[in-house]
Amino acid sequence: MFDWVPIQSYSYYYYQVILVVILLLLVHTYLVDFEDAISIRFNKIMCTILFFFILLYIGLRPVNGVFVDMLTYAQTFELYQDGFEFDNSGDIGFTNLIYFCSQNTSIIFFFFFCAAVYLVPIWYLSKKLFGDHWAYSFIILVGSFSFWSYGTNGIRNGMATSLFLLAFVFFKRKFILVVVLLLSISFHQSLILPALVFGLTLLNNNPKKYFIVWLVAIPLSLILGGFWENFFAGLGFGDERTSYLIDDSNATEFSSTGFRWDFLLYSASGIFAGMYFIFKKNFQDKLYNHLFNIYMMTNAFWILVIRANFSNRFAYLSWFLLGLIIIYPILKSTEIKNRNKLLGKIIFVYYIFTYTLNVILVR
Repeated sequence: MFDWVPIQSYSYYYYQVILVVILLLLVHTYLVDFEDAISIRFNKIMCTILFFFILLYIGLRPVNGVFVDMLTYAQTFELYQDGFEFDNSGDIGFTNLIYFCSQNTSIIFFFFFCAAVYLVPIWYLSKKLFGDHWAYSFIILVGSFSFWSYGTNGIRNGMATSLFLLAFVFFKRKFILVVVLLLSISFHQSLILPALVFGLTLLNNNPKKYFIVWLVAIPLSLILGGFWENFFAGLGFGDERTSYLIDDSNATEFSSTGFRWDFLLYSASGIFAGMYFIFKKNFQDKLYNHLFNIYMMTNAFWILVIRANFSNRFAYLSWFLLGLIIIYPILKSTEIKNRNKLLGKIIFVYYIFTYTLNVILVR
């Protein structure tokens, strides 16, 4: 375990490691061409080392209250070990996992396995979608704003979203895709929303229409305010998680209440990227259209409930896709000049947002 790392600085060191890797990547993109064998080899080696670092650093972190939900799951794990009656309600995939591990493994293995479920699908997706250039996708995803938080605190949600991404590796094998989507929902029921949107995109996959919905969501949120929180809470979406929409208790624990223009602009970076490549550059890719439309619709939902306490939990239903939305067309397109430099600059700027909010502004 990494118990020799000061617990209050545990996340800080993670962000420093990612910063160093991205700076190395940025410099390297200016020195070597995109298709150069040296570039490919360097990126593969660097990000393979990064993969194992993240897996061990998250998977073997100390069980501590600084990681919030981690302590709750550890207590549940210990109760099951002591013979507490198994509760199979809620997110059945995760509850069965924690019970199984409590009867057969140690708490250390349980959290390591959770970290593997969170990280391996991201690595596998990147390799399957982008081949030799998987490192760019992997590094932008692990450098995303909420990646660390949902690997160490919102563990169930993080695992569920990674499984959701994994499903699209089997995009042409619909049965396996559906099975993996259902598995992701079993780990966190909030994934019902992006799964339903994916179903909607099978009927209509036109980005223009979804963009109009996203755009209209902004004035609707501004004009109607708290109406949407009460409306969706009344529908019962996401079981007990609807309490986040109308419960203002502990609001001070999350500073992102109110209409957050900064987070809206952050989300809009993905909208701009998708619209630019699809309509300006005529980038045609069926899978990308599905992912982009899912991103727009789930982000539109978050915009409507943006004032809710803990609205970050709803924002993450789109944000986990953001890095992929930005990087996908650049890696797939063959018509972009100086692609290596562009990738380096985009990943660096993307990470600056993460670093500013999670390191600079919290110290």
